[in-house]
Amino acid sequence: MTAIHVVSDATGATAHQVVQAALAQFDQEIEIQVHPNVTTSDQVQAIIAEVAEYGGFIVHTLVSPELRDFLWSQGRAYGVHSIDLMGPLLTRLTLLLDTQPRAQPGQARQLEENYYRRIEAIEFTVRHDDGRNPADLPRADIVLVGVSRTSKTPVSMYLSYQGWRVANVPIALGVQPPRQLFEVDPRKVVALTVRPERLAVHRAARLKSLGLDPATQEVMYIDVDHIRQELAYSHEIIQQAPAWPIIDVTSKPVEETASEVVSLIKQRSEQ
Repeated sequence: MTAIHVVSDATGATAHQVVQAALAQFDQEIEIQVHPNVTTSDQVQAIIAEVAEYGGFIVHTLVSPELRDFLWSQGRAYGVHSIDLMGPLLTRLTLLLDTQPRAQPGQARQLEENYYRRIEAIEFTVRHDDGRNPADLPRADIVLVGVSRTSKTPVSMYLSYQGWRVANVPIALGVQPPRQLFEVDPRKVVALTVRPERLAVHRAARLKSLGLDPATQEVMYIDVDHIRQELAYSHEIIQQAPAWPIIDVTSKPVEETASEVVSLIKQRSEQ
């Protein structure tokens, strides 16, 4: 029976899906044979010989121009028809973008893997915001600690969009953090702190955003003396793990803090 031979230098999934979509327009079944990871002329030659002997034609997504040319020329020599799904598009994009393609197989698969990695990182970060699910802390790529309103959540979410699985653990006055925090590789942990006056401003703004009057609501939450006690207690906790670096986030935007966190994590992972 005539078969369609899908030839790819990666998995062949893209071409396979295109062929299936086209076949859905016909009330006839036809075999699809996928030849993945085709990267040499010898492999191409063997496939062409097979198709020439048993019938069918080739649909390919080879990114190497040399392999595409070889397949086309050998196909003509053996009377094997082929359809190039990738070549014309790469040629048009080369003219449009005025640059040459990388010609590296598997780039689409890598993009897909990166996408799913980011989604998983975002989901992990949401599940481990504000001290939730402490048993999973060792699975995090980064763990942020600090008192309330030290940018732990926005920094965590910003980093998760870059593919980092982040957990953050709040430090509350008089409350011992979960034991799992101290079981995490200290090279993954970064403590955040801020000047008390600045923290009071952040917290007052937070109350207003919730529709509360800072003058009458949660007075201790925005009291500078109480905040100093919280920060002092936070530093006591941090001193229990002297390997944790501390970033002062006073007046720093989320992006700058996140960049500093990543820099520290990468440096420490190499130690």
